[in-house]
Amino acid sequence: MGYLRLFAASLLLVHGWLHAAPSAEDILVASDAIRNPGRPFAVTVTLTEFLNGKQVDTSTLRSYSRTQQDGGQFSSLIQFVLPARDAGKLMLKNGNDMWFYDPTSKASVRLSPQQRLLGQASNGDVTTVNLAKDYKATFAGEEEITDGERKKRRAHKLSLVADSPGVTYASIEMWVDADNNRPLKARFFAESARLLKTVYYRRFQPQLGADRPTESVIIDGLNPQAVTLMRFSDYSARNIPEAWMQRDYLPRFQPE
Repeated sequence: MGYLRLFAASLLLVHGWLHAAPSAEDILVASDAIRNPGRPFAVTVTLTEFLNGKQVDTSTLRSYSRTQQDGGQFSSLIQFVLPARDAGKLMLKNGNDMWFYDPTSKASVRLSPQQRLLGQASNGDVTTVNLAKDYKATFAGEEEITDGERKKRRAHKLSLVADSPGVTYASIEMWVDADNNRPLKARFFAESARLLKTVYYRRFQPQLGADRPTESVIIDGLNPQAVTLMRFSDYSARNIPEAWMQRDYLPRFQPE
């Protein structure tokens, strides 16, 4: 009887541990909350393209993001700041719709999130996205990886498959720090399963209430010498009107 009680108690402990362990969805939601503030905000995004270690291009954007009233996904309005030839141009992502507006022609045209914006960064990469809203996550094990700071980290590996139409990537492999849910590394794939890019999240700093990655290193899936650095700076909480996220408002938007 003593052995039976011990066995039963062991089963209860294992059962409780399994139920207490976070799910893949929980881990992804926690990682999203580290990448993105949970309130309307603005941030400056600086893109710098490198080829074979040499800088070849750069661009500066100002991003305004807020959660949609329905569904909880982010909408983003992107204002082009530099270079001067692009200043004043706008890009809007609202739901699965993406638009580009040029104040010179006063025309807005539909964009694809997959189109490259600069270097290895696509249009979809510079918009704020909660991955848990668009992807189905499953747990793919634990691994020790080298992060973007060249440090060894114990990570949860997640497999993400697109669960919404019109998303930027068909599938993603993501590594999340097992100790604090920080995103560490991700690999992004096309529908053909071709590796498009690998991204390292690094330089975590206190921004709007949490330590967030202020740099993303984007490495081309075919040519590892083609690298784009995304820097995030000047975070600020903002009152962002819902009207800003409407296509017909683009001609009336006044930059800061």
